[in-house]
Amino acid sequence: NGLIITAVACDHHLHTPMYFFLLNLSLLDLGSISVIVPKSMANSLWNTRAISYSACVAQVFSFFFLISAEYSLLTVMAYDRFVAICRPLHYGTIMGSRACARMAAAAWVSGFLYALLHTANTFSTPLCQGNTVDQFFCEIPQILKLSCSESYLRELGLLVVSGCLVFGCFIFIVLSYMQIFTAVLRIPSEQGRHKAFSMCLLHLAVVSLFISTVMFAHLKPPFVSSPAVDLVVAVLYSVVPPTLNPLIYSMRNKELKDAL
Repeated sequence: NGLIITAVACDHHLHTPMYFFLLNLSLLDLGSISVIVPKSMANSLWNTRAISYSACVAQVFSFFFLISAEYSLLTVMAYDRFVAICRPLHYGTIMGSRACARMAAAAWVSGFLYALLHTANTFSTPLCQGNTVDQFFCEIPQILKLSCSESYLRELGLLVVSGCLVFGCFIFIVLSYMQIFTAVLRIPSEQGRHKAFSMCLLHLAVVSLFISTVMFAHLKPPFVSSPAVDLVVAVLYSVVPPTLNPLIYSMRNKELKDAL
């Protein structure tokens, strides 16, 4: 992620909308990994599981902010690829520098507001069931298990509404890629079709993994919850996508490899 940020910032050939969004995605990936992994590694090395209340609040807010902004940005990136492939003659007009800056800012601001809402709602509730979070980082579903029942239902309702918004964005991404796949099938070059299909399918696979595991972690019924399942699901949505995104966009991209 650091290499991608450096390459896009320093190489003027990469100052295009696609790489501008990729730079923002790398910043969000780098941030989301840095919020949870170093602390969990330090706890493991020092054989402790302690985290202060204020640090837990900061971790919840920062992580929710970054993954929410990342998901919004992935939606914007799907739209960018749709315009580039399906409306190439209008791409420069639709995806101008001002429009790209507004889309990226909207992704960051929406993530900030979304995280602020969930964090304030989660930590405004009294914790009636102790103070032990059964996870390697402060995760909202695990914190809700410690809260009183009435507060839990309030946050659960908010999570259901959020799930509907997330699903709506996912439908938009899928429809965008369906249009892209239709356009790609018209490309005469088999190599061009294979390159476009492989990158789009990998992007869609990572988005699908991210959404399915996040929704499962936050909306799963209590009877399917266990420490092992919770740990695997948390790793799948918190660590795997930020690890795969730079590999998908850098290893299969000649311009970026040349810049690096």
